Amino acid sequence: MRVILLLLLSLVGVSVQAADSVIQINQPQIDSLGIKLGKPEQASQVPVLYAPAKIVVPPTNEYVVSTTQAGLVNKLYAAVGDKVQKGQALAELHSQDLLALQQQYLKAVNELNLGQAVYNRDKKLLEEGVISDKRSQETRSQYQLYLTEANETRQLLEMAGMSKPEIQRLAKTQRLSSLLTLRAPLSGVVLERMASAGQRIDSLAPLYRIADLSELWLEINIPQERIGDINVGDQVTIENTDVTAHISLLGQSVNPENQTLLARAVIKGIPAAVRVGQKVNTRIIHGSDKTAAFKVPNAAIAQHEGKAYIFIRTDQGFLVKPITVIGKQDSDSIITGELTGAEDIAVTGAVALKANWLGLGGDE
Repeated sequence: MRVILLLLLSLVGVSVQAADSVIQINQPQIDSLGIKLGKPEQASQVPVLYAPAKIVVPPTNEYVVSTTQAGLVNKLYAAVGDKVQKGQALAELHSQDLLALQQQYLKAVNELNLGQAVYNRDKKLLEEGVISDKRSQETRSQYQLYLTEANETRQLLEMAGMSKPEIQRLAKTQRLSSLLTLRAPLSGVVLERMASAGQRIDSLAPLYRIADLSELWLEINIPQERIGDINVGDQVTIENTDVTAHISLLGQSVNPENQTLLARAVIKGIPAAVRVGQKVNTRIIHGSDKTAAFKVPNAAIAQHEGKAYIFIRTDQGFLVKPITVIGKQDSDSIITGELTGAEDIAVTGAVALKANWLGLGGDE
């Protein structure tokens, strides 16, 4: 292929002035070689690197629903993938321990009612001078003790999973019930179900894992030698999706097993293209801090002896201009160099120009 290109170049009469790196060529010769022109495009973002990542839920947005009481699972109302609202019933179970807590609460409530009646009576008698102040203080102290016990047993029922309306109804009707309804602590999606109907579970056994997916995190593994290339605020894109995120944190320690640094990027919204637990390939991009960064097709760049060049159209032909490649993005490269963006460069046919530039004695 190289021989054919060199023969073609010699036939059309292209010549090189090596001193000033200008390839002398006229328009008919450009057309014969199939060379097409284009302009460098100003680049505001520079791809830094590709890295694997995992999609996770922020810890503040994830909750494991468990029961504080041992019992028998009677019903399960939610399945994996269901969307649930805060306060929505998730499960129902029978618990003998709940009956014992309700008995303690009703006993405390009844003693409180009696203690309050005695306290109100003695308070009136004290005002009439019938009883001493000491007796009134003793009655008040006993009433405060009953009040504390009632509050404690009420809080135990709340911890067990009973709602405030259910506790108020229990105090009013004085009717015990072994049925305990577990409700969603937040609005979100059911990620995991860890119990089945008819199963007997112990205290603190988990039943569901629920997450609010309005915000997700990307946990990205950055090779330690590239740590200096990544900054907080850099944009992250996920391969084969239109999902974007931004780096919010760079870890302070390196994983000793694979010598990578953990970077965290935040995904806002609920993108349909990604899922929790999914492993993805990401591309990290940061804003260009160069005053002249440009995007050109990969085909416009010629490599020689470890350096990169582009070919700029002039009145005499093409000027061979050295450039620096600072990033790649799909079929394009991000470059810097002595460019203004107004130049016409060879975007196709760079291989032919390179062959002519190096001459028959070139090493490539």
